Amino acid sequence: MDTLTLPLDYSAIERILPHRYPFLLVDRITELEPDKRIVGVKNVTLNERYLSREPGRPASLPPTILTEAVAQVGAILILSKPDNREKLIFFTGIDRVRYRRPVRPGDVVEIEARVRRLRSRMGQLDGFARVNGVVVCDGTMTFALGPAAATGQAG
Repeated sequence: MDTLTLPLDYSAIERILPHRYPFLLVDRITELEPDKRIVGVKNVTLNERYLSREPGRPASLPPTILTEAVAQVGAILILSKPDNREKLIFFTGIDRVRYRRPVRPGDVVEIEARVRRLRSRMGQLDGFARVNGVVVCDGTMTFALGPAAATGQAG
């Protein structure tokens, strides 16, 4: 993959992340400052299979899915760097996560990740998810980089 042209659409994101439907949770990348920050978008629709649908309550995006979407945006920031394109990223921890309000079908979630610390094989990112400019989730993610998986099949 050569240079990245913004915005990155779903197929461009698939060339960076190993995730595929239904586990790829990022629809578009709108901003990217290498080694600094990234902004992505997650459109929440009513037909998503992982929405929580409790009787008597409106459907909402589970906090764990929202956290994974924030982590995926951060992973795109790290894996978009040419030196890291052949590597795998591992989500190793999350600290100080706050879920501030439910995310509902019809919401457009803007996700931002900012580099807090970056080393050759590990780092930390501050992640934020916003709906209509209001923070709905934030926290600090820790990650590690490893070699790409072998291409052969396990026996």
